[in-house]
Amino acid sequence: MHAQHNVTQFLGIPIDGSKSEMIRKLIAKGYVTDPYDRDVLEGEFNGHQVRIHVVTNSDKVWRIAIEYATYYNETDLRIAFNTLCRQFQNNPKYLSFQDYNTCIIPDTEDISYEITVHNKRYEAAFFQIPAYVADSTALVTKIKTDIASVYKQEDLANMSAGQKVLIAYFIDMLDDWSKNSVWFMIDQKGWKYQIFLFYDNECNHAQGEDL
Repeated sequence: MHAQHNVTQFLGIPIDGSKSEMIRKLIAKGYVTDPYDRDVLEGEFNGHQVRIHVVTNSDKVWRIAIEYATYYNETDLRIAFNTLCRQFQNNPKYLSFQDYNTCIIPDTEDISYEITVHNKRYEAAFFQIPAYVADSTALVTKIKTDIASVYKQEDLANMSAGQKVLIAYFIDMLDDWSKNSVWFMIDQKGWKYQIFLFYDNECNHAQGEDL
């Protein structure tokens, strides 16, 4: 059982508890229920009109799924997707080992062709850094620098005792942070596209306990 004191948050709301509790908290933030589906909320997020879906496992919320209401053509989709990549990369609350240039969609890329012919998935993933980390920018920079310096050694057996402790510490910390997953993807609908954004609390995700 994982502790639930540093879970993923959406708009400052921990992704935990029951669906009804989560919906009440989102309504308090100004979202309104869909007149045709009271389990879905509508409103504005990050400058876009969205539909918010609360996903549960055994009545515990484990995911907030944000569906952009806009259907994009390829040009506008590229702009929206790349903007999200930039916003997350520049936000000190998030960590990713994915380079910005590998996250964005190049201007010359044929998105429809890549999806249809190569089954390419356009997505980018980040860890949400727990709120207790006071200076996440400095810490993330140190983590990346220290890990890179350690892994320059091809022979792990030559690691010093201090380096082994450092690696074990980082692995444990990143494993903890990986439970706070935030990611987004492109969904194709005919010749139009949508963006979906997910805030996941992996501690509440199904782990096969019902099998």
